[in-house]
Amino acid sequence: MSEPARIGVVGMGTVGSGVVRVLQQSADHIERQAGRPIVVEHATVSDLTKPRSVELPRDRLGTELAAIADNPAISIAAMLVGGLEPARTMTIELLRKGKNVVTANKALLAEHGPELFAVAQATGRSVSFEAAIAGGIPIVAAIAECLAANRIESIRGILNGTSNFILTRMEEDGSNYADVLAVAQAEGYAEADPTMDVDGTDATQKLALLAHLAFGVWVPWATIPRVGLETIDQELLRFADELGYRIRVVADASREDGKLAMRVGPTLVRKGTPLAETRGAFNAVSVVGDAVGPLFFHGLGAGELPTASAVVADIIDTVVGRAAITFRTTGMLEADTPAASLTGGSSSRYLLRLHVTDRPGVLADLTNVLGSEGISIASVIQHQTAAGTAAVPLVIMTHSCEATAIARAVATLDQQPAVQAATSCLPVLDD
Repeated sequence: MSEPARIGVVGMGTVGSGVVRVLQQSADHIERQAGRPIVVEHATVSDLTKPRSVELPRDRLGTELAAIADNPAISIAAMLVGGLEPARTMTIELLRKGKNVVTANKALLAEHGPELFAVAQATGRSVSFEAAIAGGIPIVAAIAECLAANRIESIRGILNGTSNFILTRMEEDGSNYADVLAVAQAEGYAEADPTMDVDGTDATQKLALLAHLAFGVWVPWATIPRVGLETIDQELLRFADELGYRIRVVADASREDGKLAMRVGPTLVRKGTPLAETRGAFNAVSVVGDAVGPLFFHGLGAGELPTASAVVADIIDTVVGRAAITFRTTGMLEADTPAASLTGGSSSRYLLRLHVTDRPGVLADLTNVLGSEGISIASVIQHQTAAGTAAVPLVIMTHSCEATAIARAVATLDQQPAVQAATSCLPVLDD
């Protein structure tokens, strides 16, 4: 039998426990895939007394990172703790001590990726991060390896299961946002503090990593325009349904006129298309390559075993040497994308929902604002309202226009005396 590959696991929470479980339960299959056994030599945890769903021998469990970093028998470290610190410091130490790193921490890579990749290159190590983007969906391998012959033209995805779960339940049950969020928390789909999921941060960090893979540039995630789903209400969902659409939080990156257009936020997607039919906590990614055309990936984007599946796949790739080869390109970074090359999204149709004073001449005033920005109107919906209603909902569907033009128009619309609340502006995807 070949000498086992010995790994260290940093963090034995949900994902870390799942990784150990997969390695234990599928040991024979994994040995065939890797060409030799893969053994958890040591795991580092913060609390030795905490109950865990999997067992390791007591002498292979401890609280000090040095037990992994300073062990020459360990060649791979699965870095499975969240947050920025001490995760950043720990990852740097592991790389400098000669360990290849596999991680599921997308926030760490989105914030410190250039630094960590540079350390890995300087030390001749690799950083693998399939699990950091879409859980069990193998999107990193697809872009970095399978689509290497393609110039990627666009990536669109539903990259956060919490927000997708919330929108799906609102759509199906007619419940309001706050009530569905409480259900998501009770059922384990949302954290006690769901801010990063519902305000678009989580999906934006993942999109930054995808943009690096697909377009060869590093875009600081905080510069990517993002909108949360807190403003989505039943009225917007009903109007979308009436027009033949669903609302999903879509992360979108595409090349357009030499610029990289990126955005994360609620979007109208036509019923019957793959993104529209992605429901519950599932994730989905659509990729368009210049040679292969459109491809679609769908699966669970979080959870113990789906995420562990991606981590273990990266461990196997590291053992057999594929990760080192792939990292030569995925770890290479160009200079930060100039601000002028980052727009708020590609040209698109838009849905505008306004609450306006019900009086003659209002529609003409609003259409004049849009016309001044060169935006033409495809349709208008205004249902009859009860007598005496102070403000009525008005929905305008535009023809395709520039993101910058619609942004200026919305800012002007919100200053009109007849507009009683902030305008909702959602891009529209028809394919």
